[in-house]
Amino acid sequence: MLYRKQGKMILRVTLLAAVTATLAACAGVSTHVDSPRVSLNQVDVQKLDLDAQTVLLRFDVTNPNPFPLPVRSLSYRVDLDGYRFASGESTADFTMPAQSDTAFAISAELDLLNTAPRLIQIIRQGAHRNIPYSLKGEFEVDVPFAPAVPFEENGTIRLFASN
Repeated sequence: MLYRKQGKMILRVTLLAAVTATLAACAGVSTHVDSPRVSLNQVDVQKLDLDAQTVLLRFDVTNPNPFPLPVRSLSYRVDLDGYRFASGESTADFTMPAQSDTAFAISAELDLLNTAPRLIQIIRQGAHRNIPYSLKGEFEVDVPFAPAVPFEENGTIRLFASN
């Protein structure tokens, strides 16, 4: 009878240790996700008047990871010629294919009161010269245990107004 009680106790301790080890391992797991390369490839001025200022920002993205990245949302900031142009958060519903390229677009409302003089100058010059930009943000991905995936890029772009 003593052996039976000791056997049950050893079994319980072993099971408790296994469960504790499994939970500790899960808590320490963090899926490593390499940052995608994101570039701004087009800015379409959709509406630019006193009531509303709307642009469509088009991006190219390259996923260097060997697995797809399903994107739930993103936050971003775009500076043009050293000035804040657009920033915000957006829900997203697209997947970056594994080790591949894709594209996405965001419609952004601008604050014309704060950016008007410089923005108008940048838009006028945008068809005649390359405008430097910087882009910074992060993707919230639907990958277990993965933190937000940051991105940052600098480049140049020409701006074109839509009809």
